[in-house]
Amino acid sequence: MKPYQVACFGEVLWDILPDQKLPGGAPMNVAYHLQKLGVHVAMISATGNDADGDNLRQVMQQLQLDTTFVQKDPVHETGKVYARLAATNEMQYEIVQPVAWDFILPSAALQEIANTPGYLVFGSLASRNEVSKSTLFSLLEGGRTLVLDINLRPPHFSQELVELLLQHCQILKINEAELELIGNWYQLPANMEERVRALSQNYNIPTIIVTLGDKGAALLMENTFYQHPGYQVTVADTIGSGDAFLAGFLYNRIINTPPAVTLAYACALGALIASYPGGCPEYNPDEIIALINR
Repeated sequence: MKPYQVACFGEVLWDILPDQKLPGGAPMNVAYHLQKLGVHVAMISATGNDADGDNLRQVMQQLQLDTTFVQKDPVHETGKVYARLAATNEMQYEIVQPVAWDFILPSAALQEIANTPGYLVFGSLASRNEVSKSTLFSLLEGGRTLVLDINLRPPHFSQELVELLLQHCQILKINEAELELIGNWYQLPANMEERVRALSQNYNIPTIIVTLGDKGAALLMENTFYQHPGYQVTVADTIGSGDAFLAGFLYNRIINTPPAVTLAYACALGALIASYPGGCPEYNPDEIIALINR
């Protein structure tokens, strides 16, 4: 088996928007940007044995993603998310369940990946069903560096599940709203740095990244707190920009870049993807450096 530097576990799906249908799922977006940066990625998921599944696999292959570990579920349909604009101008999402990626099955090949060095990226959504959750937790014991991209999507999580996941990561990526929610559960300090340090201490998580939308991001790493104001771009949409950010971060960890440089690069990739429509646009990685230098 070839060495996969990163394994991404979880949902692959179709985002059904009012005017179009786009391939999506946070783990797939992360995998796409990593492979654009030259990182070998194993995408671990499942599609249905249906036209949507065939089309999604085709798209993944066109994006040059390795689909070796994308299972084909004979019973459940391919994942879908219906997105619509609410009266408040906010996007509202209906994440269909149960679907194929709720039923990712364990295998010797997956265990082999889990037992080799590298990173394993996962979120809360793929733990909403006991089947995928059980498979995930068997892989978490393998010894990879565990990266929790928490992605809280009501009503698909509970406080109990979040607490369990927080106990199983060395790197946590969280957004401002999620940090506020979890901070309120435990009455953590209001100040962001203090809140992040308290969360790190409570759950023994050495590295925590907080994405702050157009305000950049913050990072606690090696007991030092870093902040970056982000990069100004003309936004097409914000779909997948957080996933691109995480890919940029992990790429820099793999090549052992200093934390401040890592954070700047991740912010630049997140901003660059926000300037394109969709979560997996075509782009040249040289554009990331151009944005940093600008």
